[in-house]
Parts: sequence; C-alpha cells; structure tokens
Amino acid sequence: MVVIRLTRAGAKAHPFYHIVATDSRSRRDGRYIERLGYYNPVARGAEVPLHIATERLNHWTSVGAQVSPTVQRLVKSAQKSGQAAA
Repeated sequence: MVVIRLTRAGAKAHPFYHIVATDSRSRRDGRYIERLGYYNPVARGAEVPLHIATERLNHWTSVGAQVSPTVQRLVKSAQKSGQAAA
C-alpha cells in the first residue's frame, strides 16, 4: 500500500521534513516513490514553512494512497491559509 507521509531530514535540533509518497513497509527515512513537498517547522522570516504539490497529492490519493494524519493536518492548514502550491 502507498502512504503519503513525512520523512525527517535536517540537523539535530533543526528538523526539516519532506512529504513523500512511499510504500508503507519502507522505513521512515528510507526509499520513496515521489517527493511531493516539504515542511519546515522552524522557518523564520521570508522562508516558506510549507510547500505541497497539490496536483500530485490529488493524483496519489485518487489511485488509493493513504494520507498520514500529520500530513492530512498540514494539507488542511495549507488549504485554509492558501499556502499550497499547484
């Protein structure tokens, strides 16, 4: 089953997450099928905290991919504030 979830990147105490479509059996930071965006929880100033390719996200959900609760929350907040990219 394909899952859309976060993978952690960045340095210690400076997290950065990629939003990816991956096989549910792969490790958290392991192989992925496609990168759909990113989430930077410590963004400051002009840095963009969240970027999601909504077109690709919609494609993956239309073919049966499950969205993790955290990514679902981020997508909902991005749609609310108008931050998601096309």
